[in-house]
Amino acid sequence: MNIEMIRAAQARLDGHVRRTPLLRSAFLDDIAGRRVWIKPECLQHTGSFKFRGAWSAVSGLDPAARARGVIAFSSGNHAQGVALAAQAHGAPAVIVMPDDAPRLKIENTRALGAEVVLYDRNHEDRDAIGAALAAERGLSLVKPFDDPAVIAGQGTCGLEIAEDAAQAGIGQADVIVCCGGGGFASGIALALEAQAPQLRVRPAEPEGFDDMARSLAGGKIVRNARLSGSLCDAIITPQPGDLTFPILARLAGPGLVVSDSDALRAMAAAFLRLKLVAEPGGAVALAAALYQPDQIEGTDVIVTISGGNVDPDVYARALAG
Repeated sequence: MNIEMIRAAQARLDGHVRRTPLLRSAFLDDIAGRRVWIKPECLQHTGSFKFRGAWSAVSGLDPAARARGVIAFSSGNHAQGVALAAQAHGAPAVIVMPDDAPRLKIENTRALGAEVVLYDRNHEDRDAIGAALAAERGLSLVKPFDDPAVIAGQGTCGLEIAEDAAQAGIGQADVIVCCGGGGFASGIALALEAQAPQLRVRPAEPEGFDDMARSLAGGKIVRNARLSGSLCDAIITPQPGDLTFPILARLAGPGLVVSDSDALRAMAAAFLRLKLVAEPGGAVALAAALYQPDQIEGTDVIVTISGGNVDPDVYARALAG
């Protein structure tokens, strides 16, 4: 992985991806005790940053392979990104999704023309299911995070952050990134290394599913003990990726761990102060910035809201306090 791959992905994404801004609210600054700059990827196509990596991967396939179709496994955001990218390229898409994924994400994925295959994430191996279907049908597997083309696509978000931070006069700052397997965080970290080395990525994860934070602290990949049981379904993965972990081990600061209750509080804050809709997993970076100020240094912090695909009942719970 290198910056040239991210720049090539940026060229393929040009005209197809939304460039999201950096936003601020004085109310949020007051809570955090510093300036909080928000990168709202909840405004991206399909409601999450995942569209970047999906378009990068699908557009980068050999035309013959793309015509045979693609397969992906996802709890919902990668699913929707791949489904839309495949649909736009006229390619069939099969998406392997956990049966406890939010209904909105399952329905949206089907509405985008993809075939959805459901599985039990506690007793079945999604990698094995995806590999078997790919071999059987001749499909190209688009992994959710441990894929060079996907990481490169997510890294385009980092290029935007670097450019906008320079225009805003932001000096040294932590860039807190919602983290599951690490594709988003590692892509952004590589982009910042090249374009804004004064900005440091900090991965943020849900309590009980902080495999990246523990892996970074221990210097080796460790697994989560369980794979369900958090509202932050979008960023629950078994363990860091073989490609993403070494990148973050080299470039990222310590991980941050957020409770479900703080993720819900951050969702409400994003709505009340910026009129942004965030899902729980998409709000953990903001939650860390707002409610763990002692874990962050400096006068500025940049955070991603990585997704906004939330079921109405969960959103109502967040807004009810």
